[in-house]
Amino acid sequence: MKDAFGAPQSLLVLGGTSQIALATARRLIALRTRTVWLAGRPSPALDTAAAGLRARGAEVRTVAFDALDPESHETVLGKVFAEGDIDLVLMAFGIPGDQTRDEEEPLRAVRVARTNYTGAVSAGLVCAGALQAQGHGSLVVLSSVSGERVRRADFIYGSSKAGLDAFAQGLGDALHGTGVRVMIVRPGPVHPGPAHSGSVRGDGTGTDGTDGADGAARAAEVTGVVDPAELVRRRLMTTPEAVAEAVVTGLRRGTGTVWVPGALRVVMSALRHVPRPLFRRLPL
Repeated sequence: MKDAFGAPQSLLVLGGTSQIALATARRLIALRTRTVWLAGRPSPALDTAAAGLRARGAEVRTVAFDALDPESHETVLGKVFAEGDIDLVLMAFGIPGDQTRDEEEPLRAVRVARTNYTGAVSAGLVCAGALQAQGHGSLVVLSSVSGERVRRADFIYGSSKAGLDAFAQGLGDALHGTGVRVMIVRPGPVHPGPAHSGSVRGDGTGTDGTDGADGAARAAEVTGVVDPAELVRRRLMTTPEAVAEAVVTGLRRGTGTVWVPGALRVVMSALRHVPRPLFRRLPL
């Protein structure tokens, strides 16, 4: 159960190596979250993530979870909930894919869709049922601004996030009045910080080797010219820590949808109404 200050005491992270998820877990531990489950594919990275959170004073356990194996979700996640109530589930897994290769190799595109959408539908329904059975809890779904209006540059990834976003909205409506709520988080491009290269998608996954904002900044330094569209993109970028802060604030306020940064809400409201022929030509 949440403590007297409204902070969740227990957290289940689906996607236990996500930078955003770990930043959120650190923030919640600082606010008195004491039990954390990190669910993901067994790996040294998952073990390292668990050790880092233990060092902050939390009891951390790992569980083998594979988004591409929905047949196992009920059993795997059921064992977690059998150990005790979970106050907050953070669904933070996803893969960005490689747009060019995925168009050329359809099975790769299917893997993106199965991970980001089908796997999330399965895990989301299992967790929602468990939260409803215990009578309380929150499910935070890490979506992406990429799903708001799908671009030519990453329409496979974007379409999977669009499906996830729509699913989360419907699930939230289905759970209304049950004591369980769903919060959707829509980050812009996420810059991981100086310790990492490149940028990451809104769900904390890497963009497969692109330079991101760092590359654009270096180019501007060399040429002395900054593309206005690039300036806008930089202003709309965020960090795992900023997303984590927005998640915690949204939970405290009971917000249904969180945009990070907040300016994205206005930008996407405008872009949704841009005619398609013009939208195709925008340097997004």
